[in-house]
Amino acid sequence: MMLHRERLTATLEGDFVVFLIGMRINKPFHIHKWLPVASAMPRMLKELHSQPDSGLLHAEMWFSRTIIQVQYWRSMEQLLAYAKNKEAQHLPAWQAFNKAIGTDGSVGIWHETYMASAGTYENIYVNMPTFGLGKAEELQSASGGRQSARGRLDAQRESS
Repeated sequence: MMLHRERLTATLEGDFVVFLIGMRINKPFHIHKWLPVASAMPRMLKELHSQPDSGLLHAEMWFSRTIIQVQYWRSMEQLLAYAKNKEAQHLPAWQAFNKAIGTDGSVGIWHETYMASAGTYENIYVNMPTFGLGKAEELQSASGGRQSARGRLDAQRESS
């Protein structure tokens, strides 16, 4: 893992979507309930990575009692198309969750979706390996006018 010691930032051309999705294990000893839910996401990611035109730009996941995944998508339309695709992994996993768990309280699931465009987001990475939006797009120096959050936001607005 190579650390980038300099101040870096990432800017994605055009609009994009940040999709946060996760699950919370409410009853840890009910492994038969939460393990199928936890194992569904890697299958979906494998499927999405095998289809470069799916719109998924990058995803990162963290594991604890609450599992969190951050995904970057090219467009809301592509994200929604995947969610509704009857031939893809997502819909059967969602149906299985509703049938096996529903609202019994053993496993919580959640997601949040945000649309981003130039001038509405900014980021900084220091002493970090390539991470987050920086993996979805090439990193660039956060120097000159991009040293501050305001400067990075303004630079995006000016370039769009």
